[in-house]
Amino acid sequence: MATSAGKAGAPLKNEATQQDLEAEIAKLREEMAKLVDQMAKTRDTSYSAARRAATEGLEQAKAQGEAAMEDIKAQARDVEEQLSETVREKPITSLAIAAGVGFLFAVLMRR
Repeated sequence: MATSAGKAGAPLKNEATQQDLEAEIAKLREEMAKLVDQMAKTRDTSYSAARRAATEGLEQAKAQGEAAMEDIKAQARDVEEQLSETVREKPITSLAIAAGVGFLFAVLMRR
């Protein structure tokens, strides 16, 4: 009888083990689903933060570029004014300098 009780107990143990495994698998599936949801939320948050940072960086670069262009324009106006003033004050000297620069360009272009 001891052998039949042992045989009868074995299927119960296997059934309990199988049920335990199925319960563990169900828990693992739930945890995996939660993990996937959490990863999706994290990805969306990271994407939003990266996009926001890129947009802010682009706006800053644009503002800096516009400021640099304004500075260059202002400097060009200053140089133009100084050049015009110099030509008015010393027209003969300015004409001689222009002729000399033209001659140098002509010599360089021949080579």
